[in-house]
Amino acid sequence: MKVLFVSLLIACALMAGCGAGSIPSLALGKVASTQNPLVALYTISTECPGQVSVEFGPTTDYGRSTAWYPVNGNNVPTSILVAGMMASTTYHMRAQEQCTGQETISTGPDSTFTTGPLPSSVSTALPQIVVSRPTPSLTSTENPGIESIDVAVRGTPAFFTDRDGNVIWYYDNGPTGFAFPFKLLPDGNILLIVTDGATFSNLVEVDLAGNTIRELTSIDLQHRMANAGGFDFIPFGFHHDFLPLPNGHLVTLVYCFKDFTNLPGYPGTIRVLGDAIVDLDQNWNPVWGWNTFDHLDINRHLFGLPDWTHSNALFYSPDDGNLFLSIRHQSWILKIDYSNGAGSGNILWHLGYQGDFALTVDGVPTDDPSEWFSFQHFPRLLSQSGSQDNLAVWDNGDLRILNAETGEVCEDPRSGNTYPPCYSRATLFQVDESSMVANLQWADPVYYYSTFGGGVNQFSNGNVEFESNAMALPPSPEVASIVEEVTYTLNPEIVWQMEVSPVNLPAYRAYRVPSLYNGVTWPY
Repeated sequence: MKVLFVSLLIACALMAGCGAGSIPSLALGKVASTQNPLVALYTISTECPGQVSVEFGPTTDYGRSTAWYPVNGNNVPTSILVAGMMASTTYHMRAQEQCTGQETISTGPDSTFTTGPLPSSVSTALPQIVVSRPTPSLTSTENPGIESIDVAVRGTPAFFTDRDGNVIWYYDNGPTGFAFPFKLLPDGNILLIVTDGATFSNLVEVDLAGNTIRELTSIDLQHRMANAGGFDFIPFGFHHDFLPLPNGHLVTLVYCFKDFTNLPGYPGTIRVLGDAIVDLDQNWNPVWGWNTFDHLDINRHLFGLPDWTHSNALFYSPDDGNLFLSIRHQSWILKIDYSNGAGSGNILWHLGYQGDFALTVDGVPTDDPSEWFSFQHFPRLLSQSGSQDNLAVWDNGDLRILNAETGEVCEDPRSGNTYPPCYSRATLFQVDESSMVANLQWADPVYYYSTFGGGVNQFSNGNVEFESNAMALPPSPEVASIVEEVTYTLNPEIVWQMEVSPVNLPAYRAYRVPSLYNGVTWPY
């Protein structure tokens, strides 16, 4: 479709006047502030039905835009939240309109909006961000988008930065809360698990200005599950991950407990901490559940008890409607029969050491257990093709098995003991469910050991972004986390790097997203 950006005068000239079938004039939009000083409310009235968006940027080149929103026409006002701006900066804005049934896009007059400063309660709670690039610069090869930064420390806001490290959106979790995690929803809102890590955890949906749309506490969830019936566990808090599904449901991780008596090595009664999955419908009512106690062997506890499974990520298989679950303390990624809410909950396979797959490295079979990921974080499904799943897995490397016969594991390099030390890697696996072979296609071992947190993703331009968090031996005593975009090559080159400090504010999870609006990619 050929798209022309035209003013009213050009549109009239092309159409020999502004009579029937022409594009009506766009009036000057009204721009107002919101409770978030980085977010504006842009209100526009249109004559024709169709869709509108807002372009914005520090100059009249604009460069960023919101998503498109439907309008009814007849000069009914439509308000759009404009987010993605730096603090204390003047931005230019203008509306774009596409009338129903027409290809041409018209643009309105320019207006300006000056963002406010960050509140002191926010600015003082944020970590320090430093971005660097190689010399000569490889900026042209950077994948577009912005960075989502999740610092799991009480009192720290959830926030996004541009690729220069400037904060362009935040949500204040309060003096005792933190986001664990937060994500952009399909409807354009932001969903967070806000918790203090001990006494409360709430699902909170907010709009881009930070206004609460709805909220569900873990106590509310307990009551809803009790009223619904049919669940054999009690949820004791949201944690680590949630997953919006194509059908509008929300799948979320929760904690659950079960008491055991006289387990091998654990005499007496011990309360074991496990994990469960709850499927919430569009109204956040529970409709399906799954828990680790029903499906895994309690006597396999690689990290000891009571923290038995410690799941940390969920992702969805669009080809068959099933779920993947990353269980850190089992060093496994599971595929679970969910079948879009109609599944049995049976584990279809276990991926990892002592799981269901043979391992190859670049197509060559190996029995070396150290080539498997160990105590992983935030795996992602990159693509699917037939029976093959392409996964990105951040391999933290805790307690990495070095020798299958002796059970030798790596050691924390801070221990002062004899090497070999633990190390972390960004890894890409191709998992073939028909042959039950997992092929390690690519790995980039980093020179520091990321004890927990982190993640990895591969971009459409081929580059790989990964984050090392809570490093045992950081490159600087003050660096808490490092996010790197590197080339997908045998000897990866760093294209872009972000450092987060100080060490008491580590970025548990940091990764790139296209923009703050679904279906929109910001080039800078």
